Amino acid sequence: MARSARRKTTSGLRVLVTGGTGFVGFHTVRALHEAGHQVRLLVRSTDKMRRVLGPFGLDALDHVQGDIADEQSVERALAGCDAVVHAAANVNIHATDALQTIRVNRRGTELVIGGAVARGIERIVQVSSSTALFNPGLDKVDENSPLGTQAVGYGRSKIESDLYVRGLQQNGAGIYTTYPGSIIGPDDPGLSEAMQGLVTLLDDVFVITSSGTQMIDVRDLASAHVRLIERGGPPARYMMGGQFFSWAEMADILEDVIGARLRRVRVSKGMLQALGRLGDVVHRIKPFKAPVTFEAVWYATEWTPSDDSKVKRELNLEYRDIRESLGDSIVWLAKKGYLAHAEFAEHILARRARKRPRKPRP
Repeated sequence: MARSARRKTTSGLRVLVTGGTGFVGFHTVRALHEAGHQVRLLVRSTDKMRRVLGPFGLDALDHVQGDIADEQSVERALAGCDAVVHAAANVNIHATDALQTIRVNRRGTELVIGGAVARGIERIVQVSSSTALFNPGLDKVDENSPLGTQAVGYGRSKIESDLYVRGLQQNGAGIYTTYPGSIIGPDDPGLSEAMQGLVTLLDDVFVITSSGTQMIDVRDLASAHVRLIERGGPPARYMMGGQFFSWAEMADILEDVIGARLRRVRVSKGMLQALGRLGDVVHRIKPFKAPVTFEAVWYATEWTPSDDSKVKRELNLEYRDIRESLGDSIVWLAKKGYLAHAEFAEHILARRARKRPRKPRP
């Protein structure tokens, strides 16, 4: 395996980030920039880059226009870099798009991470997904659990990408893999799947079913990526599923955060999975955005909690309180007009204002 001719110190690394206009990528870019690193982006649209990063003063960052599945643009983006965070992925849970999702995500991983290893880059982060380790029936999963059994779609694309990366790791490539669960938080450029789901739970109906949900704050995930890039070292994998709650527990927490009752409906696992299969059929006839797909409800009804103790221990990382993460997410959703019930955000902000310590009188 080729090695870099020189090692950079952790101060001012030049880091290529793919997916920098997406949820995880944007927050990772922001965290790297604030830590003093030079960030380069591989973006498909410079207009989107300016729209997403402009409000934060980051629209002038070094960038290459191209695609993770295009070898020439990936090569241009990797040139001169000391580190890579590969956060780009086609996140699509519709069965009709499964083969395309698998092809793009697998090819992008081969070009970006494989290309970085071939260039001798020794600090690489692969952003995978806890769906890659999804195995119903287990008590818990961690980074040592076997890869999942998902046959198609987004989960399958993550499994195939992981198989490729694990082969490189076994040969000593300096690649870290993170496995986030459902990602929430403010400043989501594209309203990702988990944030869309949060809107549905708040505005429409909160389905109580089997298993539960596991959430990670995007800012905690970004912080871990910066720490891994700065640390360097031998390859390793880190579970970052986040905090797990049954669906009833999550409904209780959300009601406490927003100060209102939600419309709860209990649906059996079998019924919900049948609705998911029906959603796949309907989507083939008339595409729609609602997350009623078999893959989505399979995760929702069969999810296994993760053990994130390794990343917390090795990176000295503590997750934000789930109420803070949910509160920040809801306030942002309302501010951007995604949430019908703006009063939920008003309640959160009013409660926070009451809790702030008053300044002593002069």
